[in-house]
Amino acid sequence: MSIHLNFINQSNNADNPEIVIFQKNVATNFDELSVAWMLIKNCGIGDNYPFSFSMSMAVGVSDSYGNYSPQLPAQNGQLFSMTLTTSGNQLLATGTGTSSKEVQVLNNLPKGAINASIYRDGKLLATKTSIAPQQKALFGFKPTIWIGAASQVVQGQLMNPAIISSINTELSLLEVASADIVMTGGTGHNSTPLSFNLRNVVMS
Repeated sequence: MSIHLNFINQSNNADNPEIVIFQKNVATNFDELSVAWMLIKNCGIGDNYPFSFSMSMAVGVSDSYGNYSPQLPAQNGQLFSMTLTTSGNQLLATGTGTSSKEVQVLNNLPKGAINASIYRDGKLLATKTSIAPQQKALFGFKPTIWIGAASQVVQGQLMNPAIISSINTELSLLEVASADIVMTGGTGHNSTPLSFNLRNVVMS
């Protein structure tokens, strides 16, 4: 299932801002850096940018030898393990994790750290590096997205803390089937800050 979203620029901002959309991993106890999941560029005033937000995810792992696993379909509650098999290191779905609200990735190798990544709609959503043997990476996301204007952001890469802390618009997608994300505000006389709101929401 995917949520159909449509970003619409109804601002009066002539600065051509880049719009970043991301999610925060809530499965950790500390504020880790978020990945720029999607970047909308050159969307002029009056333009729109349709995209989908899939409810399903995928998980992938790289090991200390530079090998990358295939991306496996993943959903909350699943446990995946990077395991040494007779044919080499393999990422395997290994049952149920300890939380129904998380995707968990265990480094089950006898030695060597791994990096684990979560993807949504084929784009990198979150990543954890240097997971030691018998340690787990935990990925959990609320049904919300964060959105804001940003500069010097690269889609699929970690954002610096200053950018993350400057973006304070969180939009709930809970039980949403489709919606417009309308950007208003901007530069000019009596200007107001850019703001983002869900409109024309159709519930699932």
